[in-house]
Amino acid sequence: MRYSGNNIVVTGGAGFIGSHLCERLLSRGNRVVSVDNYITGSRENIAHLEGVGGFKAMEHDITSPLYLEADIIFNLACPGSPVSYQQNAIRTIKTSVLGSLNILGLAKRTGAVVVQASTSEVYGDPEVHPQPESYYGNVNPTGPRACYDEGKRCAETLFMSYHLQHGVDVKIARIFNTYGPGMMPGDGRVVSNFIIQALEGKDITLYGDGGQSRSFIYIDDMVEALIKLASTPYRYSGPLNIGNPEEITMKALAHKIISLTGSLSAITTHPLPADDPVRRRPDIGKAMRDLDWAPSTDIEEGLMRTIHYFRQME
Repeated sequence: MRYSGNNIVVTGGAGFIGSHLCERLLSRGNRVVSVDNYITGSRENIAHLEGVGGFKAMEHDITSPLYLEADIIFNLACPGSPVSYQQNAIRTIKTSVLGSLNILGLAKRTGAVVVQASTSEVYGDPEVHPQPESYYGNVNPTGPRACYDEGKRCAETLFMSYHLQHGVDVKIARIFNTYGPGMMPGDGRVVSNFIIQALEGKDITLYGDGGQSRSFIYIDDMVEALIKLASTPYRYSGPLNIGNPEEITMKALAHKIISLTGSLSAITTHPLPADDPVRRRPDIGKAMRDLDWAPSTDIEEGLMRTIHYFRQME
């Protein structure tokens, strides 16, 4: 990596993406501190890292100041699924806003590089397709998803303000739908929902007519991009889309998972939730050019690995 020193802090380190990131960083010889309040993250996600040289788990809520030494910080702390972040909207906003202020304060004190896990949700229900980083989005600021969407948008503003006003070396990653082994059952994400329903032989729950689309990136590809982003030059702040430009409808995803699992599940339809985006696909031209990166795991391969993971949990 570009930075000197190898002390890395991963907030949200016991979450889905965070735990995979901790594991990859440790394999590269870094010293890693996972910081998590375990509200949505799970101790089980990092249990296999306990005892690994260079790893430490710290229980802490980043809405309170954090005092550690760090060369680089990955700020992944925030509920990521609609079910999780809507359960306590005010806490979600506090994590994005107060948490970002505390993490930026830590980066300012230590001189650390800080990577902010933003989200494709900053684009809302986009009127531009695919979504480039230059698109300002179409977000409902008072809707049921606003606590997450607007919290992350405010966090981006804070990160850029700290960069411009205090010279903090920030990197903003706009993360698109990520899936893979380690996803939490019941967290409301569509891939895990469909797989669990298919494996249990239950009806696949499809919202709307199933024509709404998403672009899914496999976890290993996501982690690789985040690490590459941390290594970019000081003036490279983003925001940067990290996702898979391959788009699939929810109906097609349901049928693919039924086929891959050999399930006899039927498909049932329900009304589309409020403010649920109709289409979502990243323009990753900047990531391809600036990081020399593109996702390498196709949807079928990634789904098979994820299905295998959930089968082992049965």
